[in-house]
Amino acid sequence: MPTYTDTISGVREAVMTLSRRQVMIGGAALGLALPFAPALAEDKPWATGDMTMGAEDAPIEVIEYASMTCPHCASFHHATWPKLKENWIDTGKVRFIFREFPFDRPGLAAAMLARCGGEQRFFAFIDILFKQQEKWTRAQDPMAELRRIATLGGVSPEAFDRCLASEELQDMILESRLTGHEKFGVQGTPTLIINGEKHEGGNDYESVAEALRGLSS
Repeated sequence: MPTYTDTISGVREAVMTLSRRQVMIGGAALGLALPFAPALAEDKPWATGDMTMGAEDAPIEVIEYASMTCPHCASFHHATWPKLKENWIDTGKVRFIFREFPFDRPGLAAAMLARCGGEQRFFAFIDILFKQQEKWTRAQDPMAELRRIATLGGVSPEAFDRCLASEELQDMILESRLTGHEKFGVQGTPTLIINGEKHEGGNDYESVAEALRGLSS
């Protein structure tokens, strides 16, 4: 199955070098240099840590590494995710973890927006960002489209700008990518890690379900 990917040639601290484009992923390199924002309160105004769904004691753990600008990730969330949620997550068989693996400036910004919505709205933002992916990624001003989505989701323009100005939030998301590459060898998206092992099969529902059935029997 094709993946939306660049091969990673080097990883140094929280900055990744993508070999095809030879660009550094980081705030300035991604064009996310926004006006200086005042120091934020110690109680972070965004979701932190792993974003999870399903029973904590589920026998199977599925981690998805995804980029918000990846069309194959959007396809996965349109076609596979609903059945995965209904048949495996909602039934207590799978604990699902979503982790960010951004490839570009809009992908990082969208991941930051989802976090900015808070834990309760995180997956709702992920859903709408994938559903409207073609619209906001192809817009003349993707940042304006993301700001519009943020506002519709209850995140004010001011809160949106504060989130995108936060180096701490950027670093947290980039750390997710760094961990995925170093620990699991993630290079393309979507990549599923099932009970600690990279899923090498297809990402259509039947392929994923077959792998899960092999662990649940």
